Amino acid sequence: MSMDENKKVKLSLKNISQSFVVKNKVMDAVHNVSFDVYDNEFLVILGPGHCGKSVLLRMIAGLAKPVEGEIFLDGEELKGSDPRVGMVFQELALMPWLTVMGNVEFGLKIAGKAEKERRRIAQKYIDLVGLTGFEKSYPHELSGGMKQRVGIARAYTSYPEIMLMDEPFGQLDAQTRYAMQEEVERIWQQEKRTILFVTNNIEEACYLADRIILLSNRPAKIKQIYDIDLPRPRDTVHPDFLRIRKEISENTDLAL
Repeated sequence: MSMDENKKVKLSLKNISQSFVVKNKVMDAVHNVSFDVYDNEFLVILGPGHCGKSVLLRMIAGLAKPVEGEIFLDGEELKGSDPRVGMVFQELALMPWLTVMGNVEFGLKIAGKAEKERRRIAQKYIDLVGLTGFEKSYPHELSGGMKQRVGIARAYTSYPEIMLMDEPFGQLDAQTRYAMQEEVERIWQQEKRTILFVTNNIEEACYLADRIILLSNRPAKIKQIYDIDLPRPRDTVHPDFLRIRKEISENTDLAL
């Protein structure tokens, strides 16, 4: 099965390559990667550690420039960072001297939004991620999952059309990770933004994705694309879920 050909293409990567010079040697990180992302799609990029997944995401975010290829958003070439693209990092870098409210509204403050307006927007996304009542709490008072919620709320305040998530749950314990997967799916269902989510966890990819792009070891190339046509919310012990998970695991050296 394949995605509906009538769906609107939101983002296009055309023959993207990236390399770096390390100890006087050229290291290829991404090689000739091309794919489309559809409007409101939840696309997961799955691959081994250090294969080039994050490099790919950083190029989409405009934090790095491809040595070859082009990236288009709504048919317009992306050159550098773009306000239509938001990003949630694994390392959140919350400002420890600011409260939850202060962290979430920080970008709005820098953008020159009036206090009343930025508080209204920040409160909307604090409520959306389930942190109502923690507006005055500081990062050191929050659990790992709560800090991730702050990061997600902060990213959404800029109203991005595409949200990039770079292994956002990689440092969480298993129970918190499952809870955050459910939360991200709920927020995506409610907000209906396009999401590109990077992970090296097969089960997480199968649970969240409309489609999975499986990458090879470095340099990252597209190994295969899977359509995940399962009803939501997904049952991780359903035979269809287990079948897809097994199929992907047999095509990669990633652990289940």
